[in-house]
Amino acid sequence: MDTTFPLTAGLIASMLHVIAGPDHLAAVAPFAIESKRKAWKIGLFWGIGHLVGMIAIGLLFAIFREIIPVDAISQYSEQLVGIVLVGLGCWSLYRIFKKRRHHKHLHVHTEHAPVIHSHEHQHEHNPTHHHQHSQTLRQNNLASFSIGILHGLAGISHFLLFLPVLGFETRADSITYIIGFAAGILVAMITFAFVIGRIASVVKNGHNEVFFNGIRFAGGLFALAIGFYWIFSS
Repeated sequence: MDTTFPLTAGLIASMLHVIAGPDHLAAVAPFAIESKRKAWKIGLFWGIGHLVGMIAIGLLFAIFREIIPVDAISQYSEQLVGIVLVGLGCWSLYRIFKKRRHHKHLHVHTEHAPVIHSHEHQHEHNPTHHHQHSQTLRQNNLASFSIGILHGLAGISHFLLFLPVLGFETRADSITYIIGFAAGILVAMITFAFVIGRIASVVKNGHNEVFFNGIRFAGGLFALAIGFYWIFSS
C-alpha cells in the first residue's frame, strides 16, 4: 500500500477531530487572543497536551481495563473540561472589565519587527524603560498544555479514530497513520491559534480597543457557552 494514503488519512481524521470539536476551539481561542503574535505556541502546546492525554487514556484502557474504571475517568474528565471552560470564559471576561490600575501609553517593541502600540504596565524607578510579556506567555502555554491533556483524557470515543490502524496490512502503514494523526492535530490547532492571534494582533496594534475587546468578549462568551453545554450534557 502506498504510504501516502495512511499518512493522508491520519492527517484528515485528526484535523477534522480538532476543528469539529467546539470545546477544543473554545479552550484555545481566549489564550490565542491574549497571546496575539505568539498565539501559534498556544496551539502547539494544546496539541502536544492533547496527544499526551490520548496516549495516557489509551494505555490505561489497554493495560488496566479490568482494574481501573477507565470509562468513569473519561466521563469525569468531560465534566471537568466543561468546568475548566467556564472558568476560562470568566477569566477572559474579567480581563476585559477589570479596573485599569496601571496607566497606558504608546511605546516601541524592538524585538523582531519593530511595533508601536499601547498597553498597561508599571514603571520601575530606573533610567531605562523596558518590560516583558514572557511570564504571561509561559503561563498561557502551560495552561493550554494542561487543558490539552484534559481534552485527551476526555472521551473513549478517541479510540474510534484509531480503528483504521487495525485495517492496514503492515505495521509500517499503521505507524504512518499514527504519525499523520499526531501531525494533523498539531497542524490544525497551530493554524487555528495563529489565525486568531494574528487577527487580535492586527486589531490591537491598530489601536482599535473597542474591536479588540469585542473579540475578547466573543472568545470568553464562546468558552462559557461550550463549558455549560459540556457540563450539563456529560
